[in-house]
Amino acid sequence: MLSDYRSFPGDKTDMHSQKNSKSGLSCKMVLQAVGKVLRKSKTKPNGKKPPAEEKKQYLEPEFTKIRVVDFDLKELVVLPREIDLNEWLASNTTTFFNLINLQYSTISEFCTGDTCQAMTACNTIYYWYDERGKKTKCTAPQYVDFVMSLCQKLVTDEEIFPTKYGKEFPNSFESLVKKICRYLFHVLAHLYWAHFKETVALDLQGHLNTLYAHFIVFVREFNLVDPKETCIMDDLSEVLCTPAPLPALAPSTPASAPSPSSQNHVTER
Repeated sequence: MLSDYRSFPGDKTDMHSQKNSKSGLSCKMVLQAVGKVLRKSKTKPNGKKPPAEEKKQYLEPEFTKIRVVDFDLKELVVLPREIDLNEWLASNTTTFFNLINLQYSTISEFCTGDTCQAMTACNTIYYWYDERGKKTKCTAPQYVDFVMSLCQKLVTDEEIFPTKYGKEFPNSFESLVKKICRYLFHVLAHLYWAHFKETVALDLQGHLNTLYAHFIVFVREFNLVDPKETCIMDDLSEVLCTPAPLPALAPSTPASAPSPSSQNHVTER
């Protein structure tokens, strides 16, 4: 620290230090000016504005308004009073796995090692971790294949997703459900980011929107996916998870005044 340095009486370095302080001040001012220029050039190279962010087609109103259903999905995911929580999680997780797998299959021919050399979504690259924790960068179709194979293995395992009466769920059940949901979210995010154009060409955007909204509402209801994981798609979630407005009712025509004869008419029973 500067306070730890002291000058001794009669030392000729006092005058030298004063000169150095003046030169140091000048150097500091120069460095600050250079830094200011560099910061400006970093945000605006060559005095030009930075390139605009790629437009997200799936956020355009003409596509977000298309749904398969128009009722509030929050009512659909609430745990029924007579159903066990684990049973509810197991049933919905299995359904989401089947539906997302089916949705991906509709565009799988467009998702190849050449078109999708990495599993990407919103400038995020997903890496696969095997059972030993080894990190592997793979193509999107390879990643999805790993996801679906793992999910298939888990949801069909009677020790994890029991279907027989009286069979208990394992202690690790909730953590495994969270793992499945996290991977399924990666697939949904990739569908929007890399294959929304193909989805629109197949006229399946309504199915994808409804599936995505239902999935997000479900995982939020039971805290199954960390918000830090899903935040990359928050702009879409905000639009799709908001209940669609009810259609405006047509203005009713005023009823015509009854004729005097009809007012005095009495129906016999």
